[in-house]
Amino acid sequence: MSKDMLLEIGVEEIPSALMPDALKDLKEIASSKLQQSHLDFAEVVTLGTPRRLVLLVKSLSEQQRDTIIENRGPKGSAAYDKDGSPSKAALGFARSQGIEVDSLVIREVGGIEYVYAVRHEPGGLTEELLPGLLTEMINALNFPRSMRWGYFQIRFARPIRWLLAIYGTGQLPIKIENVSSSDWTRGHRFLAPEAITVASINEYFDALQDNYVIVDQEQRKAMIWAQVQEAAQRAGGRAMENEDLLNEVSFLVEYPTAFFGEFSPAYLEVPAEVLTTSMIAHQRYFPVFTADNKLMAGFVGVRNGTDYCLDLVRAGNERVLKARLEDALFFWREDTAKSLAQLVPGLQNVMFHEKLGSILDKVQCLRSLAIFIGRTLGMGDPDQLDRAAFLCKADLLSNMVYEFPELQGIMGRYYALHDGEDSQVAEAILEHYLPRFAGDRLPDSETGQVLALAEKLFNLTAFFAMGIKPSGSQDPYALRRQALGIVYMIIDLGLRVDLRVLITETHAVMGRFGLTRDAGATAADLMDFILQRMRGIMSDRGYSYDVIDAVLERDVDDLQQIIARADAVRLFKESSGWQDFMVVFNRAHNLSKKWASLDVRSELLVDPSEKTLYAEVRETQPLVDRAFQAEDFMEGLKLIAGLRPALDEFFEAVMVMVEDPELRAARLGLLKTIANMGNQLADFTKIVL
Repeated sequence: MSKDMLLEIGVEEIPSALMPDALKDLKEIASSKLQQSHLDFAEVVTLGTPRRLVLLVKSLSEQQRDTIIENRGPKGSAAYDKDGSPSKAALGFARSQGIEVDSLVIREVGGIEYVYAVRHEPGGLTEELLPGLLTEMINALNFPRSMRWGYFQIRFARPIRWLLAIYGTGQLPIKIENVSSSDWTRGHRFLAPEAITVASINEYFDALQDNYVIVDQEQRKAMIWAQVQEAAQRAGGRAMENEDLLNEVSFLVEYPTAFFGEFSPAYLEVPAEVLTTSMIAHQRYFPVFTADNKLMAGFVGVRNGTDYCLDLVRAGNERVLKARLEDALFFWREDTAKSLAQLVPGLQNVMFHEKLGSILDKVQCLRSLAIFIGRTLGMGDPDQLDRAAFLCKADLLSNMVYEFPELQGIMGRYYALHDGEDSQVAEAILEHYLPRFAGDRLPDSETGQVLALAEKLFNLTAFFAMGIKPSGSQDPYALRRQALGIVYMIIDLGLRVDLRVLITETHAVMGRFGLTRDAGATAADLMDFILQRMRGIMSDRGYSYDVIDAVLERDVDDLQQIIARADAVRLFKESSGWQDFMVVFNRAHNLSKKWASLDVRSELLVDPSEKTLYAEVRETQPLVDRAFQAEDFMEGLKLIAGLRPALDEFFEAVMVMVEDPELRAARLGLLKTIANMGNQLADFTKIVL
């Protein structure tokens, strides 16, 4: 038999940012504790609003499973004397286990006999266990920011105000500090402030809905999005899709009602990103766009309540937003009163890092580095690269970026266009921060791509040269993200570049800072760091771990070529020549792996089979070298696989490890030459057959 169980923890409003993790943790804690207590259940569900955390356990068994407890005692030889009578050791052990000595059993473990106490414990009643378990679950909840209240010791996200615990149709008695569970809950704070008596779990959900609380966050979220879309459509537009905003709003309200508000079209003078950031970050509004993707002078807000006096609510929200937009308009006009170039000298007063000088010092390095990278890649105009690097950090001193730091780069682009700068320069100011996160877009313009590489290489090289690297979960300078950005850009934009050369040049550009580590050590560590990110990306894109290990084992600093090598190995594994290639490589490698020399004294070869193999290797080797140099890796692998008939005949006719040291050396040199042809591409010993 089983029954459903419900726990509601009533609290002061919990910050929306804490709710998703709180519900996840509550579910994990509850599942773990129920399983540890040998209680069977069908499903654990957690629900929540700003004022409550709800745990629902479906089909929870009415009794624990019976358990058999076995404890090992002393050795059999020590537990009984020669006559079979129990010793003091056996008597003491039985007494400590709460059983009669006659109930002890003997079992053999590893060839040695031990006495065991075996006890069968019937399962207890769930109803008697739940009060203690629920109290443990509540106390086990942890929050990034918690508080105590009054003189109590418990720490929670917000003060606990009521508790409701039901198993089947019965109330469960639990107590947290001065709050004892009861048979009531509370509805909406303003629309239904009185206590609501609850007799059953079904009645609980119905009562809350009747009292303006949608307790299921997914249902509430769906309601909000449907209402937001409808309000925007009635105004002739479409609401911005923003999953993070939608999740946040769903944990700000218990009973949502969406409404459309307006603001003066005069504020549309300000760039759309500024207005939408102000609406989203400060007011939690959904911006509204026209069919041709232009921002409308309107927004959709979500009220925590019904549509009662909704006009007053709308007017109040419009007034609040107007003040925000007035600030934005003021910042825009103040910032555009000066050119972006006029802000650059002020960067001398903004510290980048105590060992790396000011942001202006960094800008000077970026100018040199961008031109070098552009020349190396054959991308971008040097004058545009220099100008973009010169201006790329200037918007950090603008009023708008000071107010909205997340708009750095975005505002720089707008200010540059306002000043009449070249469009490539303006785009590069925005794009040099890209990609900012996983899945973010990559720079489109050549100038932006080059400057983005310069920015990330500067940051990575600077901190690695100072011995500052991410450790564990600590990465205060976002070096992992920037290394990932480099990998994504090189792979997805098809850039061909020797990264080690760029790192070395970056180190040289920063010579003025007196870095503690030399360029070689810095480049080696940083390449390893970047290749670890490369490994993760390749795995995410479906490359098998053995192919990844094989190609990364070779010393290649061109990430695009690493992908080409992996593609060739992956495709060749599926071809008819793969088995022949692996036979050739493995037979040659296994015998010659401890042999260092590639010298083959052909005059010492005596058997026709080895002479034939030597002739084929001499003919094949330059063809393989040319194919690999041209990055026609599949062709090179096919050529090596073609050596199998001659190699099979060689092994059938001769023994490699003969007593004659000179002949043995010649044969091992021949095999080493064959193995090394394959090793140019990848370490095929890593491949799992």
